[in-house]
Amino acid sequence: MNYDPIKKSLGKIFNTTPMLRIFFYKFLDVLLLRAWHVKRIVKKKLYSRRSEALHFLDAGMGFGQYSYWLVSKFPKCFLQGIDVKEEQVIDCNRFFMQINKPNAIFACADLLALSDKDMYDFILNVDVMEHIEEDEQVLCNFYRALKPDGCLLISTPSDLGGSDVHDEHEESFIGEHVRNGYSVEDITAKLKRAGFGKIYTTYSYGLYGHISWILSMKIPILSLNFSKWLLPVVFLYYLVVAIPCLILNLLDVYGHNHEGTGLIVWAEK
Repeated sequence: MNYDPIKKSLGKIFNTTPMLRIFFYKFLDVLLLRAWHVKRIVKKKLYSRRSEALHFLDAGMGFGQYSYWLVSKFPKCFLQGIDVKEEQVIDCNRFFMQINKPNAIFACADLLALSDKDMYDFILNVDVMEHIEEDEQVLCNFYRALKPDGCLLISTPSDLGGSDVHDEHEESFIGEHVRNGYSVEDITAKLKRAGFGKIYTTYSYGLYGHISWILSMKIPILSLNFSKWLLPVVFLYYLVVAIPCLILNLLDVYGHNHEGTGLIVWAEK
């Protein structure tokens, strides 16, 4: 299973106009449970500093969904987005210039080669660490790149069914992952070795969130992998499952997950 062909197909549709792309971002913000968790912790930890000229790094910005949300909510910030895929970088630079957001710029870069020092107040890293074999080097690079008292937010699969793997011999539903997920102990130890002091972890995609993920992501993605011609059917499908998934997401975010297939990690330098 590979997301890239589907991402490219959807990108062609929603890149037709800036307004259509913004609509797609807002759709993802509602659909993707990880976005709910990310936005909630950013609001809790950083909203009191919205009037400051903060420096952000979106480390692995992909389609630019979170970059757009950050520059919209923190109008005085300067955001640097990086990704290993050049087409994503070109695409994001073009879009953010179209919507007059010059405080967001994007570059093609490998997180393993990140050499910035004491530059960022906040680093966001969503669905990236599970793709990187040398993860400890990346965490060390993040620590060095943060200013004193800077903070890092990671969203990644856990080892409790992350990547839709529930047995050590089972293959990942998402083929691009080099690891199926982290345990709380594993990622905490790696962050401490990188130098981080205060580390907070919470599970996402608990029982309710996992059901929402199956309904809102797994079934549609498997359908589109079977045939791109099912896209109109998938749109109609979302009209049916949207409200149930919305309720399930609310239960996941505002409840307490004793375990889950996702991890949200906040670390301070």
